[in-house]
Amino acid sequence: MSKTMPKSTIEEKLRWIKPILDGKITIKNMVQVCPFCERTLKYWLANFKQSGLAGLVNKSTRPKSHPQETSIRIKEQVIELRQETGLCAQKLAWRLNKQGIHLHHRTIGKIIKTEGLTRKYRVRKVKYKYVKAQLQPGDLVEIDVKYVPQLLGSRRFYQFTAIDCATRWRYIKIYEAQGNHLSLDFLNQVIQNFPHKILAIKTDNASIFTNRYTGYIKSIHPLNPRLHILDLECQRLNIQHYLIDPGKPAQNGHVERSHRTDQEQFYNQVKFNSFEELKYKIKLWNMYYNDLEHCALNGLTPNQALGLRVQNVCV
Repeated sequence: MSKTMPKSTIEEKLRWIKPILDGKITIKNMVQVCPFCERTLKYWLANFKQSGLAGLVNKSTRPKSHPQETSIRIKEQVIELRQETGLCAQKLAWRLNKQGIHLHHRTIGKIIKTEGLTRKYRVRKVKYKYVKAQLQPGDLVEIDVKYVPQLLGSRRFYQFTAIDCATRWRYIKIYEAQGNHLSLDFLNQVIQNFPHKILAIKTDNASIFTNRYTGYIKSIHPLNPRLHILDLECQRLNIQHYLIDPGKPAQNGHVERSHRTDQEQFYNQVKFNSFEELKYKIKLWNMYYNDLEHCALNGLTPNQALGLRVQNVCV
């Protein structure tokens, strides 16, 4: 008489426990002829009595917990800090490290991704080959203007921003208009507040910064055009004035990136009812920004980097 071989692990397990269930043999006697131990047979019997054949299905042996798994409390603290500040995983790691919680930034990234706190889109970054220059504080300062998104009645305000490329230290001032004399006033304010000598500035080609692309063409003396008031001031102060290529705002990338941070973490969250209130709140925000850890500075704040080291940046 031929015997049919079991076609699955369920049939194999049932083959060994069925005589025990039928009372034909005891567990101790079955162990003598069975390749499995007594504990395994008892485990199969208990599962079969509880769930039937479904209890004999092979289950994963993967552990449900890990001895080095991040505790739930720390995970909650990471999530709360992410929701409160909106900082990236690297900056969260630096912030938690100061509080005595040591987590790798990739671990933090997995936690916030699991909770759905990451961006819903990803923009593919185009990598350019730039020539890196060693910059010291004041070697190059980028200047730009941002429209304040909120209006007071019908009044529009303008945020003038200057950021040092070496240390990411930043100075902001709000004006009720934009003009040549205001750009000159802002430059002098930056010089007064920045603790190092400024050797060069970089701006876009707006008419409040230069007339090199507009006024030169319209000048009645093309070979001896009238210089912009900001260019004249830079010559007087022995400051080099660089201009980005037309239509290339990425060449002013440091100040443009800081403007995105302003929009996401300040203007989208803070409301103001007067011009004086706006100036007060933007001053507090800029103080907070200069004490914020930066990935480009390897966890240092702009105020810390201002007198500590030389920074490699792309120009």
